[in-house]
Amino acid sequence: MLAILTTIAISILAFVIIQLPPGDYITAYIAQMSGSGSYVSEQEAQALREQYGLNRPMYVQYVRWMGLVARGNFGMALEWGRPVADVIGDRLWLTMIVSLSAIVVTWVLALPIGIYSAVRQYSAGDYVATLLGFIGLAVPSFMLALVIMYFGFTLFNVNVGGLFSPGFAEAPWSLAKAWDLTLHLPLPALILGFAGTAQLIRILRANLLDELRKPYVVTARARGLSERRVILKYPVRVALNPFVSTIGYLLPYVVSGSIIVSLVLGLPTVGPLLLRALVAQDMFLAGTIVLLLGVMTVVGTFLSDLLLLWIDPRIRVEGRR
Repeated sequence: MLAILTTIAISILAFVIIQLPPGDYITAYIAQMSGSGSYVSEQEAQALREQYGLNRPMYVQYVRWMGLVARGNFGMALEWGRPVADVIGDRLWLTMIVSLSAIVVTWVLALPIGIYSAVRQYSAGDYVATLLGFIGLAVPSFMLALVIMYFGFTLFNVNVGGLFSPGFAEAPWSLAKAWDLTLHLPLPALILGFAGTAQLIRILRANLLDELRKPYVVTARARGLSERRVILKYPVRVALNPFVSTIGYLLPYVVSGSIIVSLVLGLPTVGPLLLRALVAQDMFLAGTIVLLLGVMTVVGTFLSDLLLLWIDPRIRVEGRR
């Protein structure tokens, strides 16, 4: 129930904020036509506003949009002249694939490195992980993408951008195209997940160091349990709490934070589409993408709550009480 109410609130905020700048899509359209040497009369502008319903009050436009969303129709992408669902199309699925791949890379790298850094505190490996963590936090993802593209061109004469080879970019889906996507996926996933990996390493290391100093760990060692069991049985599970709770914002962060990276690497995701829709004040397209990001946040938070119940018995006990 809270998820439903939160999603409704997100849709209202998204719709209102997108319309806060002065003017509307027609204003941006007139400016674009004037820049190309064309002229749009006032009568034509009014006719376009009447056609798209932009001359109605904001709450009327919102209710109309929500009525369309309830029927699975997200409205018309004004700049494209096509339904929003058609414009987003494969971009949404590719965005989900890239985002989930980045999250998998983040977890696969951060979990063992964070555990190693805590267990081997102040070792050479810990210093290397700390250095990489600070670099990951300090260097923007788009800068890392530019550096990798530069070395790809200069050293290997290879274009590392995009998710498909030129021959598969516009081709229909097939096993060959899916395999080509798989070959191109690791690099953008690594670039997008690098900053999150560095952050999660620091979080897990700090929390695990705190747990390893607690009396129950000393007691477990005194009873003769193996070091591996002592560490993995309880301290790691408890230290994973803040690690797991980041899922709620990690999904939308990867999508929204990948806008500039997607522009640099030429990725066909919804990030560049959202930027273009915001510049053009295309409220239906931009509102739909922001709404989907909000839904991803809600779903991610719900999943993180379920995982926290699973890894931490204390939360289940408190719920019963």
